[in-house]
Amino acid sequence: MSTSETGWRRVWRAVRIPGAVLIVLVVVAVLASLGDEQFPEGHMDPGSVDPQGGRALVQTMQEDRDVHVVRSADGAEQALDAAGDNSVLAVFLDHRLEPGEVRSLAELESDTLLVQPTLQTLEEFAPGVDMSGRTESDETLDGGCALPAVASAGPADVAGELYEAAPGQAVTECYAAASGSAVVQVEHGSGTTTVVGTDHFMTNTELADEGNAALAMNLMDAEDVVWLRPDVHVPEDSATLTELLPRSLLWSAVPLVGALLLLALWRGRRLGALVPESLPVVVRAAETTEGRAGLYHSRKARDRAAAALRTGFLDRVQGKLGLRPDDPRETVVSALATRLGEDPVRVRALLYPDRPDPYAGDDEALNRLAEELDERARRLR
Repeated sequence: MSTSETGWRRVWRAVRIPGAVLIVLVVVAVLASLGDEQFPEGHMDPGSVDPQGGRALVQTMQEDRDVHVVRSADGAEQALDAAGDNSVLAVFLDHRLEPGEVRSLAELESDTLLVQPTLQTLEEFAPGVDMSGRTESDETLDGGCALPAVASAGPADVAGELYEAAPGQAVTECYAAASGSAVVQVEHGSGTTTVVGTDHFMTNTELADEGNAALAMNLMDAEDVVWLRPDVHVPEDSATLTELLPRSLLWSAVPLVGALLLLALWRGRRLGALVPESLPVVVRAAETTEGRAGLYHSRKARDRAAAALRTGFLDRVQGKLGLRPDDPRETVVSALATRLGEDPVRVRALLYPDRPDPYAGDDEALNRLAEELDERARRLR
């Protein structure tokens, strides 16, 4: 065997194990990265795969129309200008829009779909339409109107907020319920405004049920769909807490800090050596109770044991009955009998028996007293 072959064998033995480990790590990293795609999150976010996201609907609509996702009112205006006449504006989470932004969008007079809008947005886009009630979220409603988008979709899970129009207003009402309609369409300038009281039927988990998918796509039936889901406004150039506080308050903190330092120096001075002190013996409450019970049992003091049981019962229930420790017996018996719904004579015989005490005759009777008192204490909880 040549010297060169021996050298290659030595190199191979040295690198084969680290090389194999490195290859395995690379393969594992590649496989892990394939499932690490990050999707947006949030309610009705067009890219969210969460149960309440809207990715399924957006992906379905993109097969035959252009969906423009925008996150601001300015972006929606630009998208509508670029889209042309055959377009529809779908507005979600409109409570994140400023009043001026809502007004500017309404002035565009484009075909608009408002999903669970605020009252302010309703006033701008559909004057005269107001929320009139709600229905249960798990209720399926029938279309019941001549609107083509609804007639071809059929029953859908649009239960939620309900709307009604002012008397005499030209309006198309669909999916009627007891106190209004879940879908309302009115004319708005040169376009139409369709109001839907819920986005439940558009979510990823509900889209395939009933006529949900057909209704959602029919309501946004246009060549261009501008999907407006505004981001939360982040205030710019906001003042800090220190800037909002008056200067006099800041200066008042100086003597307060000085006083705290003096207090710390005063209380932190050395107090001298520790003085040992003997501690009393600590006895658990259970041991004390068991010891006293043993003394009663050894002396056959059933009358004292019965008195202790009754005293403990009254201590536990007097507060629940609104009684005071010094209330007379008749008051205690009357309040307890009324609360338990029992005969006052029976209650008096249990708590204040005549002599001799029938419950102190033997251990069995004493146990019966304890059980009856415990049973009434449980009923008063």
